Amino acid sequence: MAADVWSRFTLDPRHAPNAPIRASDADRDVVRDVLGTAYAEGRITPEELDERTDRVSSTKTLGELPTLIGDIVPAHGSRTPVVRDLHAEAERRYRDQVRHAFIGFITPTLICWAIYLATGPGFPWPLFVMIGTSIHLIQLLISRRDTIASIERNLERKEQKRIQAQQRRELRSRGERKAK
Repeated sequence: MAADVWSRFTLDPRHAPNAPIRASDADRDVVRDVLGTAYAEGRITPEELDERTDRVSSTKTLGELPTLIGDIVPAHGSRTPVVRDLHAEAERRYRDQVRHAFIGFITPTLICWAIYLATGPGFPWPLFVMIGTSIHLIQLLISRRDTIASIERNLERKEQKRIQAQQRRELRSRGERKAK
């Protein structure tokens, strides 16, 4: 429950820039859902449920919501990272790709040269291994700007899909509310 609760809000209410923004009915529904689950699990009493549910109805901003469920759902330690700056995230992922490509180059290279030196001099066959394993690393280093731009476009697409899925959930929950 804790891992995805915060991602269900329209904007993460734990972050200071989002705190003064007006809460939507969907945001309040997330808190009511958490409270209902906590009551069903025996974490809060019926009186606490009634009191907190009344407070949810009177909330105006996103910043007021975490205090209502803070002792039920941890405010930190969410497994879903909040990507605030897509370019910075793209650069971080690029550096990770370069690091992995370097490890993929250096590990077999060192192993092959160690075998070569242990078996005695001859034709320097580890050069072929070095060439083959360096191709991806060289490609990443040469096309840095393009690679970061590609990663950023992928992150933007994923963010758009996440927002669309969240909007569909909101519409679905509004439809269910109206049906009741």
